[in-house]
Amino acid sequence: MFTHDTSHLDYFRLLRQAKHLDRTACRATVRIAVLADFASQQFVVLLRVLLAQAGVYADIYEAEYDTIELEVYNPESQLYAFAPEVTIIIQSINALRFKYYSDSEARETWANRVAERTANLWGAIAKRSTTYIVQSNFVSPYERQFGNFDCMVATSMPAQIAVLNAAIEQRARGHAQVLINDIASIASYVGRRTWCDEKLWTLAKALCSLEHLPLVAQNSADIVLSTMGRGIKCIVLDLDNTLWGGVIGDDGLDGIAIGPFGEGEPFHRFQLYLLELKRRGLILCVCSKNEHETAIRAFREHPEMVLRESDIAVFMANWNPKVDNIKTIQQVLNIGFDSMVFLDDNPFERNMVRQYLPSVIVPELPEEPSDYVRTISELNLFETTSFTAEDVQRTQLYREDGARKALEQSFTNVSEYLKSLEMKITISAFDTFHLPRIAQLIQRSNQFNLTTRRYALAECEALMHSDRFIPLFAKLADKFGDYGLISLAVLEVDGSRGELPLWLMSCRVLGRGVEEQLMNNVVAAAQARGVTTLVGKYIPTAKNKMVEQFYARFGFQSTEIADDGTAVWVLDIAHYQRSKTWLTDVVEGESVS
Repeated sequence: MFTHDTSHLDYFRLLRQAKHLDRTACRATVRIAVLADFASQQFVVLLRVLLAQAGVYADIYEAEYDTIELEVYNPESQLYAFAPEVTIIIQSINALRFKYYSDSEARETWANRVAERTANLWGAIAKRSTTYIVQSNFVSPYERQFGNFDCMVATSMPAQIAVLNAAIEQRARGHAQVLINDIASIASYVGRRTWCDEKLWTLAKALCSLEHLPLVAQNSADIVLSTMGRGIKCIVLDLDNTLWGGVIGDDGLDGIAIGPFGEGEPFHRFQLYLLELKRRGLILCVCSKNEHETAIRAFREHPEMVLRESDIAVFMANWNPKVDNIKTIQQVLNIGFDSMVFLDDNPFERNMVRQYLPSVIVPELPEEPSDYVRTISELNLFETTSFTAEDVQRTQLYREDGARKALEQSFTNVSEYLKSLEMKITISAFDTFHLPRIAQLIQRSNQFNLTTRRYALAECEALMHSDRFIPLFAKLADKFGDYGLISLAVLEVDGSRGELPLWLMSCRVLGRGVEEQLMNNVVAAAQARGVTTLVGKYIPTAKNKMVEQFYARFGFQSTEIADDGTAVWVLDIAHYQRSKTWLTDVVEGESVS
């Protein structure tokens, strides 16, 4: 949700704001198609407002009421003419209830038949578009024909809805373009008793009660933003009365409250929650006003601590202002402030960070520690479109970076330092195994990104199978560990001309020679295809200033600069000078040079 509370999710307030939307204030645009079996006009208004609040203008195509299949199966429909980047298919339990009651076939197979028809929609869309498909699941009905015994009757509507949701989610896991909009969880959280407004459905075919519609719109907006690479990467944590009860400097190691029982239980549960977030790829850092040795001792020695020193990527415990420490953490991790969350029980510290680092998300933590997890979960800060093996190892990767920086300080000669790292690089064409990480890197990379074009997983797969494109990825490892997949370049060949629509790299490997080695390979691949002229484009954004002169480093000449700063760079391949690096090329695990 990228905000510190949910107070803005008021239906009537959002409608008033919709009348005064300023498109010029939006830094990005996204094309969204909405297909629904209810009257979706109000949902579309709310979605547009919420995305605008996040700096994104939503260009929305809203299909006519209950025309989902007509739009999907007609190749000449407005859906495909609009060419959406995200297609939201959102369906109501009220419409589904009628289909359940009127279906004359065997009730035992009803749910799986509906799930199969739903999956067929995805397949039809995928044949004609690379759009993300955001499919809603279904809210369980409140009526129980058998009472509690509904759970025992496989053909009852609640039982079939449960099977249907499970079947849709199982099918979605195997479909590259599909994401689930978990409306069932929202309804369960706020209460199914108040979810449906039957009178409003009868009069206006509304999805749900108006007071809950902003939650659906926000949930949808969160997913859309995640497809655009917007997301949280790092959680910065206070310690005293946040990770444990008490003040370790005053109460001592034995005096702080942390454990699975008693007054330490809320903090124990909070740490378990944070550990799971770390395991899914979020970076945990500490920012505390404390003596370093006193604070870190709890992570090393306290028997009931869930989080350990190895779970923390950057540990800042000193008496400096927390704003300054967060700036240091941001520089060490080399990520944007807008991808950081700061959690602190002290309202003074929260307000200070909000004032001086307004891009950092600072949730308003409740006074009661037992409510920490609930409060943070309500904000849905950690929406994502993927989960890869690299995510699990993310903290370890940053800790390895710390070891590299420590070694670097012992050298006075950069070349000798780079040589000492014993770096090995693997450069290869896109393949099925690496596609999830490739798509994830495209969505998340902002700083070292020449064009900031966002390719969905299906589009990456299309590049992989096209004779027109040569899509390459690079992986890097050294004596400290494996960076994983860290850079991408796509070459488009058109006769003797080659263009580079995509070039990006993780900032964690700046200065290692990766971009030089990858450019060597791109030029060699271009020459092998008969390319004599290579064209690269730089499209400026608020975050990628660092690569403005990227192509100049390799002998490209600037031929065109637009008013918005977009620059076209051209290289005569015959004049390319191959770059020297300290990287050893690796093919399938074996050194070749």
